Amino acid sequence: MRAITVNGKAAQWVGQGFPWVYPAEVTKGGAAPGAVVELRDGKGRSLGTAIADTGFLAARVMRHDGGPLDAAWLAGVVSRARALRRLVVDGDTNGYRLVHAENDGLPGIRVDRWARWAVVTLDSASLVQLVDPLIAVLSDAEDLDGVVVCHRRDHRDRPSQPPPHLAWGAAPPEEVEVRERGLQFGVRPLTGPDVGLFADMRDVRRWLEPSWAGTRVLNLFAYTAAFSVSAGAHGAAETLSVDLSGPILERARDNLQRNGLDPRVHALVEGDVFRVLDRLRRKGERFDRVVVDPPSFSRGEAVFSARRDWPRLVGACARVLCDGGWLVAASNQGELSPKVFDGLLADGLRKAGRGGQLLLATSAGPDFPAHTTFPEGRYLKVRVMAVA
Repeated sequence: MRAITVNGKAAQWVGQGFPWVYPAEVTKGGAAPGAVVELRDGKGRSLGTAIADTGFLAARVMRHDGGPLDAAWLAGVVSRARALRRLVVDGDTNGYRLVHAENDGLPGIRVDRWARWAVVTLDSASLVQLVDPLIAVLSDAEDLDGVVVCHRRDHRDRPSQPPPHLAWGAAPPEEVEVRERGLQFGVRPLTGPDVGLFADMRDVRRWLEPSWAGTRVLNLFAYTAAFSVSAGAHGAAETLSVDLSGPILERARDNLQRNGLDPRVHALVEGDVFRVLDRLRRKGERFDRVVVDPPSFSRGEAVFSARRDWPRLVGACARVLCDGGWLVAASNQGELSPKVFDGLLADGLRKAGRGGQLLLATSAGPDFPAHTTFPEGRYLKVRVMAVA
């Protein structure tokens, strides 16, 4: 096994459990992407076993104890992850995160369970060597019909990745129905990693369940309308879901219908969110709840920029909120710190001449744990505010 020596800063972080080594931190040695390497500090002491990469990261630390990347190690990682999910995922849910990459001890690899299929997502082609042994563990431990493998495009790294493919077992149908807290949603495992339901927001939907009754809800960047489905199922008087993509809204319509929600009451609008908000404001429309969760790559008239557009977006939302209405704002941009995010939300309320009370500040649910040694794992920021 080849060795890579890192500088003092990296040695300190890795010694505390951090799973990444950046290219600038390597002082000696190197290996081809995918090679298993031993990490060492400047005095030659072992820091653990890693897989070498190129680009955004130089290496991902798989074991801090220096042991081999064998079947027993991998089975142990999956076993611990499964034990946690048995405790934190309710029995009426069969769509959830089974292995959360670095946060579960498997840097760069996520495993999502969608009914009887698993989707394995790789952050880098350097991790392909772990796919077959991981599938062997999953097929033995989980009651699965098949496993799909896909690659996540990281804007900091290589833009081109292989398409999703069936790696083991039977191919899923185009759409698989999964349960979230008893509600039904259609997902498409062969389009991963974004299959049609963001399970990391499940606990936010759960927290909001008692508050939906009788409300008028505006769901922006609605995607396949999971929030609208949850709101309607828990007593919302009406919902309006807005998204730029017509095909995505057709899937949203299917989700509403599969849960017995009338699309005439729970309406869908295709369009740019800012334009729709302006039109609603001019018509004097008001809502009791506004949910806004823009994807980091969202495009309308221009690419969504967090620092530029969040204040403008919050201000526009505030102008269509009833007095005392709730704004549910979420960002999955890991580079955007909670402090900066909170400041952008406050700026937006000020621009609209409104004030707010913070009711909930949270992150992803417990099947998306954030390891204490990996701050980057706390990527999701959700704020629920009562706006006056």
